[in-house]
Amino acid sequence: MTETPIAPPKDAEARRAVPPVICYPTETLPVPDMALYRAALAQAELVETVVAAPREACAFRVPAGGFFRIRSVEAPQVGDLNLWNAADLSERFYSGKTRALHGTHLTTGARMWSSFPDLRPMATIVEDSLGWYGIDEYGGSVHDVIGTRCDPHTHHLLSGGDQYHHCCHSNLTRALAGATGLSAEAAAREVHDVLNVFMCTGFTRDTGQYFMKASPVRPGDFLTFFAEIELLGALSACPGGDCASEHSSDRARCAPLEVDILRVPEGALEGWQPPARNGYDRSHGM
Repeated sequence: MTETPIAPPKDAEARRAVPPVICYPTETLPVPDMALYRAALAQAELVETVVAAPREACAFRVPAGGFFRIRSVEAPQVGDLNLWNAADLSERFYSGKTRALHGTHLTTGARMWSSFPDLRPMATIVEDSLGWYGIDEYGGSVHDVIGTRCDPHTHHLLSGGDQYHHCCHSNLTRALAGATGLSAEAAAREVHDVLNVFMCTGFTRDTGQYFMKASPVRPGDFLTFFAEIELLGALSACPGGDCASEHSSDRARCAPLEVDILRVPEGALEGWQPPARNGYDRSHGM
């Protein structure tokens, strides 16, 4: 059966020319006190460094009012970051709402927001050594909240049945299970969409497909976060390495990533308070 093409309307060009409107204007969002955060960071001391080995993940904890810094070491490498409320795993990073509020890629001043019903800042980016990259000619940029994380289910589907256990979803599952004592099945249910740290991604202009390209990250680059609430984090050193050509395999060159936990001296955050949970009454009109 031959499909009959549907002709565009006569005013097709006029319809395409309608200007866009920002879905979520952010002028009324609470503004982080970046001057306070930077002053506190300047006084912070390193208390621990946790390593995500190549094709593995690490878990770490950060107190509210502390900092953590993800660093590239040895070779270009991207990482997949999950965050949870350390006291309540049901409050987790919400990549979709973060994307709606801050855009497809995050940099200094952007915040990582938590899931419903809490919807509050979990972490604020205070330093980004790749902030210079901007948006390239392909529409690519770094630190995206559009990719979901590489996972063994999609890999099994697209590879014709291969069983691969070092996708970021599985790495994060093992790290969370190790940090909490959860079973693999229970931990896997808690793993969620990520911030793709250092990854360079975008959407193709012609087909709208999600793409990746070689990350501009080099050893010494870093991304620093202020913990707005007490956090449990997990970071996977993606099996794609710098994601120049593929992921979900052992062929790419991979390197470790390091996470520094930094403590702020007493009094350095004078007047700061962790953000309250979202104030909606949760009645939903019922």
